Amino acid sequence: MTQTTIVFDLDGTLVDTAPDLVASLNHTIAIHDLAPVGYSDLTHLVGQGARVMIARAFALRGVPLDDAQLPALLEHFINHYKSGMPGESRPYPGLVAALERLATEGFTLAVCTNKMEELARPLIDKLGLTHHFAAITGGDTFAVRKPDAGHLTGTIEKAGGNPRRALMIGDSVNDILAARNAGIPSIAVPFGYSDTPIEALGASRIINHFDELTVALVHELVENA
Repeated sequence: MTQTTIVFDLDGTLVDTAPDLVASLNHTIAIHDLAPVGYSDLTHLVGQGARVMIARAFALRGVPLDDAQLPALLEHFINHYKSGMPGESRPYPGLVAALERLATEGFTLAVCTNKMEELARPLIDKLGLTHHFAAITGGDTFAVRKPDAGHLTGTIEKAGGNPRRALMIGDSVNDILAARNAGIPSIAVPFGYSDTPIEALGASRIINHFDELTVALVHELVENA
């Protein structure tokens, strides 16, 4: 029997990246004299990668952004963000213990994030988490990204798993929709950056702490999917 693959989102699920995302975004939009954004804005800005985050910041400030300006702004953001890794970003409480607990059971673990792969991989590596995951995919790994089911199923296949025995864990509508579109059960966490109440996302289950991510819960959700 194929072992279950557990797929995690990154920002707002595995790691609290808010301080560094805000810092790099503000560093970038300051080039155009935009007022800085705060944590309260982050739930609206994140979820579709750095390019969209920058565009949304301009829209939030009511400033037009020409598509031709985006590549230079994106490069500025990437350079600032990568140079400070891991910065203040930290795994959420209980995460490492949960990863070890699940690995001991034999589950395959993977990361599926809309963050660019060139930003996701070094962050995970600098936090000492890379060895936990059989696959790490970003928003630019495939031709599609969450909430498209292909991003999630492609990640599972890269990890050597089968989408028919998988579970998605995330903090936003993109994560839960990707799971639903793929016919995969999901767990939502409320400590991330969702701009939609977590109860409204329609996840199979909500956990408030990674201590609740038990082997028994994984078996229950996958076997009853």
